[in-house]
Amino acid sequence: MSSRRYETLAAAADRTGISVKTLRRRIADGSLPAYRTGRRIIRVSPEEVDGLLKPVPSSVV
Repeated sequence: MSSRRYETLAAAADRTGISVKTLRRRIADGSLPAYRTGRRIIRVSPEEVDGLLKPVPSSVV
């Protein structure tokens, strides 16, 4: 059985360099699922946060 891991918004922001404010905007617009475990406690899946990052294609010179 695989256990799911979650992290705080601050930990996700620190790990990826994406600001907490941006993560909150992505949660609000539905592009980042988040889970509430208490009144103020929000957690996100590291895999879902990583999914926000898209490679930038290099230009052909």
